[in-house]
Amino acid sequence: VQLVESGGGSVQTGGSLRLSCKPSFFILDDFDMMWYRQAPGKEREGVAAVASLDLGTYYADSVKGRFTLSVDNAKTTAYLQMNSLKPEDTALYYCAAYYCPRTMLSILDTRLVVYSSHGTQVTVS
Repeated sequence: VQLVESGGGSVQTGGSLRLSCKPSFFILDDFDMMWYRQAPGKEREGVAAVASLDLGTYYADSVKGRFTLSVDNAKTTAYLQMNSLKPEDTALYYCAAYYCPRTMLSILDTRLVVYSSHGTQVTVS
């Protein structure tokens, strides 16, 4: 399984970026998908996920209202649209294949990640 990610970069506070992730599987058919990030010296943080159980999208409180996860109709590419970016959003961002818990609890728990991309840097200054 491979996940190829693109779209990171540097942006000023308040700006926008869109990350893309093209996995070697069909999103929601084979795996659920999560975006997570890791800043230097900090733990991994799940920021957004989409679950096949209810086709719902879920967001961390830190990004709710600013980030949007979407999947194309072919289920071959996922996107993370990031608006109103803040310096605290600076991190390495990863897309990942995982299985959302059937209990729908701890949906953004990064310990559930099965496969992950190599990561792309997002820097907000």
